[in-house]
Amino acid sequence: MRFKDKVVLITGAGRGYGREIAKAFAVEGALVALNDISPQNLDSLVDEIRAAGGQAKSFLRDIAKKVPVQGLVMQVEDDYGRIDCLINYSAVEPKKPLLEIDEWDWQRTLTVNLSAAFLMTQSVGRVMRKQGGGTVVNLVPLAGREEAVDRSAYVAAMMGLIGFTRQAARELAAQQIRVHAVCTGVPELHRAQRGYPVNFEKAVLYLCEEKSAALTGQIINIA
Repeated sequence: MRFKDKVVLITGAGRGYGREIAKAFAVEGALVALNDISPQNLDSLVDEIRAAGGQAKSFLRDIAKKVPVQGLVMQVEDDYGRIDCLINYSAVEPKKPLLEIDEWDWQRTLTVNLSAAFLMTQSVGRVMRKQGGGTVVNLVPLAGREEAVDRSAYVAAMMGLIGFTRQAARELAAQQIRVHAVCTGVPELHRAQRGYPVNFEKAVLYLCEEKSAALTGQIINIA
């Protein structure tokens, strides 16, 4: 129970890595606050976690906009009193060639995949500063993978998220807020080293553990 009574807020929790990471934190005793834009997947995830003896609650918000982000963070803080970990996973992935993608898809992808992480990190970061620290992990799956054709907006946003992670880690270190990223398919990043777990979910949990409190700005590339 490495995260017993720790509050973990996960965006994009209804699917993919977000869903699996939510279950992994719940198994370790965390109170998981699950965010997504659609209730369908969240409802089944909350039921699954509770059926297994975990604690979870859903929070429906479109975190691509500042006001809903602030409302989400305030509600989670009101319900749980604190936020120990933030996992950013909200993403859209339009599959259109560079010469055909329209401006709306481009802007929406950058907003959901990159700006939302900024808005969440900023709002949650203020909560963490007040409580004396916390951990943020940005999930960056598939960015740069060779088969990711027709995804110029997605890859641009994901690579931007890596840069944002590094800069946020520098700026927030003095507030005892650690910022990391867990990636897949980024050729210029070495595979997970220094004994890091090579499983995606385990790597996220490792970076959020107390025993990793001396680390910040780590960019782990799983595969």
